[in-house]
Amino acid sequence: METYELTDAVRNRARGTLLASAVGDALGVPYEFDTITLDGEPQMLGGGLGDYEPGEWSDDTQMAICIAQVAATGVRLTSQAAQDEIAAKFLAWSKEGATDIGIQTSRVLADAHRREGAASQRLRAAAAYFAATSDRAAGNGALMRTAPIGLAFLYDRDLTAQAAREIAGLTHTDPMVGDTCVLWSEAIRHAVTSGRIDIYAGLDLLHPDVHPSLIATLKEAEDPDFRPEANSFTITAMQSAWHAVVMAKDTDDPIRNGLFEAIKQGSDTDTTAAVAGALLGAAFGEDRVPDYEVHGWPGMTGSDLADLGETIVEKCRPRY
Repeated sequence: METYELTDAVRNRARGTLLASAVGDALGVPYEFDTITLDGEPQMLGGGLGDYEPGEWSDDTQMAICIAQVAATGVRLTSQAAQDEIAAKFLAWSKEGATDIGIQTSRVLADAHRREGAASQRLRAAAAYFAATSDRAAGNGALMRTAPIGLAFLYDRDLTAQAAREIAGLTHTDPMVGDTCVLWSEAIRHAVTSGRIDIYAGLDLLHPDVHPSLIATLKEAEDPDFRPEANSFTITAMQSAWHAVVMAKDTDDPIRNGLFEAIKQGSDTDTTAAVAGALLGAAFGEDRVPDYEVHGWPGMTGSDLADLGETIVEKCRPRY
């Protein structure tokens, strides 16, 4: 267990995490899979795959909110009770609030609705069935919702990794998904507590056998000329987000520049911008998040998301 002080700077970075992720999501919505051709800087145009209003976030933020609301109660995200509540929220959201859902997540949730038992057990069984019957079970739909996981255990990197893998497994059981979610969640936790960006900080939380390939993957993304053909796969989504972060983190406006860079890579633009935004917001804080008005399900604003991020780190702090 690490010791840290919940300073104003840490609170500010926690407030920036969900907020910057949602800004990236909403900014990327119009350009997802070339819904609108990007001409110049990205704009808050709305539209996209869910006919969104300008500034409205999509399923990336909606699913993250399901996790964040549970974390904000102070319950440990590694507990069965927390994961049952998250799973129940996912299932309710898919019927009542979802504006669009990724293909893998949609199929898993639809299957889980037909099953019996506790919510998390139904989801895990459906996710395992999907993985066993599909050759495309490593989508980016779990990586996109890691922002609140990185906030829930600022004092414990092992619990961060455990929660990242287990919550990813509610819908995505492929080990590669778990690995990317562990790396990104730990990078967020590290950034909030230290103000520094280091995606490699979580490598020791993974099995050593995967280190060489993941390091090579991340190094490839650090090339200024990196451009993926698609980024709906969890590995290429992580690459796209990491590329955007690396290209922007030392500039004078890192969050804005990082979100723009993520979107300019094309393909799943709202997701890669949401993933990049979470880490940039965790490092630079609410004060550096571009001043866009964002909103969305379940009737929340950007300010509400910032408050939610701060509530998570307050409610989840260790009580010695």
